[in-house]
Amino acid sequence: MSAVIDDPVMTPSVRRFFQRSIFWIGIVTILAILAFIGLIFSGSLAGTGDPLTSTNPAPEGAKALVEVLRDEGVEVSAASTLGDAEDAITDPAGTTLFFYDYNGILTAEQFDDVLGLADTIVIVDPTYDEVEAVSSDVFLAGYVGDDELEADCSLDAAERAESISGGGNGFRIDGDAVGCFPSEDDVFSVVQVERDGTTITLLGAADILSNGRIVENGNAALALNLLGSEDSLVWYIPGIDDYIDRPATAADFSPAWVVPVTLVLLLTFIAAAVWRGRRFGPLIVENLPVTVRASETMQGRARLYQHSSARLHTLDSLRIGTIDRLAKLVGLPVLATTDEVVRSVAATIGRDEREVRLLLVDAVPGTDRELIELSDQLLTLEALVATKLRPE
Repeated sequence: MSAVIDDPVMTPSVRRFFQRSIFWIGIVTILAILAFIGLIFSGSLAGTGDPLTSTNPAPEGAKALVEVLRDEGVEVSAASTLGDAEDAITDPAGTTLFFYDYNGILTAEQFDDVLGLADTIVIVDPTYDEVEAVSSDVFLAGYVGDDELEADCSLDAAERAESISGGGNGFRIDGDAVGCFPSEDDVFSVVQVERDGTTITLLGAADILSNGRIVENGNAALALNLLGSEDSLVWYIPGIDDYIDRPATAADFSPAWVVPVTLVLLLTFIAAAVWRGRRFGPLIVENLPVTVRASETMQGRARLYQHSSARLHTLDSLRIGTIDRLAKLVGLPVLATTDEVVRSVAATIGRDEREVRLLLVDAVPGTDRELIELSDQLLTLEALVATKLRPE
């Protein structure tokens, strides 16, 4: 009598390993990419110095513009705190205030104080809240393409410049504000409004003031006429000391890339959850009781054991079934002990009891190959006992 094995046992392959691990490999890869992007946005790969500071000679700075203004007789004072700016402005009517809060340091209350410091204010690259505080007739309109823009307005500074380089944020107008340097979709790069006797100019194209781009088109002419119209100019870029007068939050100590990276991670988690959930397919409704074939149950348990590398547990499950069947073959009762089965089987096939016990009880597989060999030996033992008792 020969034993027939319907489902051969297979050891894990490299392909199956990667199939099981592809999800985690993908997650690790995405995290590595996000970490690299975060490194870039954190400033480790950025340019040199702070943008548009009056003492920065790098391409991002504005030292060239400030030096030309001083050569033209304008008294330029740099301020890094709101208090410094207030102290530097002794004559609001004869002073132009340059304001650029690129780190978003000031609160709404502090910004309201800024709007009352001088009669002429130039605000560079304002935020949505800052634009709303300046005028209800002006709205932030998003990015303007980096193209040459014509003045097309009545402001003296814009007419003298004739054209500037684009780039930066733009504005839409719904009221009495004056817009200059429009793009094709009526988005303006420069807007000027009158507010309680103060002339406020919103400049979205911040890069035109930088050392690297000040000489392009009419950038220099616009900058000199906007910022050099008065005898005194206060160059105010809020610094870390302005935090003293505002409540600190967790966001103040986090890099700018934390929020977008967190959102990307959240979206990645949701996408992965949907992907892993859909791979099992829709639920199938079956009337109970449901009959499951023994071979399906065996294969399912075998895959679980294989996935967790539970070789001894797998072998013990096979041994229990083999011992039960051997007990029936040699005519032992249901409550017969394993030792009784070992003695009866050894006597039936003429083998040493220790050899039979090693196979049925004591042997521990160290590898998948050893597990397969012991499984085959169990089948061979069962077939041998059946042949001895029921010879053809």
